[in-house]
Amino acid sequence: MPERITPLEAPYEPETAALLRRMMATDEEPIALFRLYAHHQQLAEALHGWGSYQLSRRLGLGLRDREIVIDRTCARCGCEYEWGVHVARFAARAGLTDDQVASLTHGASADPCWTAERDRLLLDATDALHDHHDIDDLLWARLDAEFAPEQLLDLFMLCGWYHAVSYTARATRLTSEPGAPRFHDVRPAGCGRDPV
Repeated sequence: MPERITPLEAPYEPETAALLRRMMATDEEPIALFRLYAHHQQLAEALHGWGSYQLSRRLGLGLRDREIVIDRTCARCGCEYEWGVHVARFAARAGLTDDQVASLTHGASADPCWTAERDRLLLDATDALHDHHDIDDLLWARLDAEFAPEQLLDLFMLCGWYHAVSYTARATRLTSEPGAPRFHDVRPAGCGRDPV
């Protein structure tokens, strides 16, 4: 399916080039999502500030927690683009096994690959926010016993942020990054449901 808004391509205007350099944490070519947002300089600047926080050590959630939430949110939103970016760049660094990545994409917190209660809680919270836009009292009690208030606030905002990213990537039909995995690449036999 063709992209509805084509990401900018080099050579960039000097102001755009400077913005894209700030948005990338490395000297790599900017990813398509950043080049897409660069169509709207003011929006891209604002998003960069918030996105930098979400992916920084200032976030109250560690790398593993963060990537569980992001991968699950993107999978549930059907956003193969952003899911693929995060699986390719962060899954191994976050200590996520192949079975866990497949479960985040197609399964549930009850899958046998999830042995830590904290991981299961993150999946349950992400699913509740996606499905009901709320956390019921039973889940809240479980979350409250594991996470500090500032971590819960970061969790809720992280889910919301990646819903917004997913909406943009899907609505514009953003093409997957070269070499990024696809949903069907991580589907082991017997794994649960498809993302919604």
